[in-house]
Amino acid sequence: MSTEKEIGCYILSSQKINKYYIGACQENLNQRIQKHNTSFYGKKSYTSITNDWTLYLFIPTKTYTQAIAIEQKIKAMKSRTYIQNLKKYPEMVEKLMLKTSST
Repeated sequence: MSTEKEIGCYILSSQKINKYYIGACQENLNQRIQKHNTSFYGKKSYTSITNDWTLYLFIPTKTYTQAIAIEQKIKAMKSRTYIQNLKKYPEMVEKLMLKTSST
């Protein structure tokens, strides 16, 4: 398993609960997902409600600050359709990257 650090915003999906989770990371992405699936962040964390989180989409960024800005914009949309469209239409991700490039 690679231990390479990856900076970006990630979206996880769970088939069991049919939900998405949006986060930002500056560490190895596979290790981060494994932590979510093993309740590493505590029993009260959102991701502890299931253990089948898989990577839905990863948006690599140059800085952690930009990753957090993208995470916040996606969360602010409060839209399942928006999340699905990010994967379906790469130009939406490009637009999001441009909006947050100054952060």
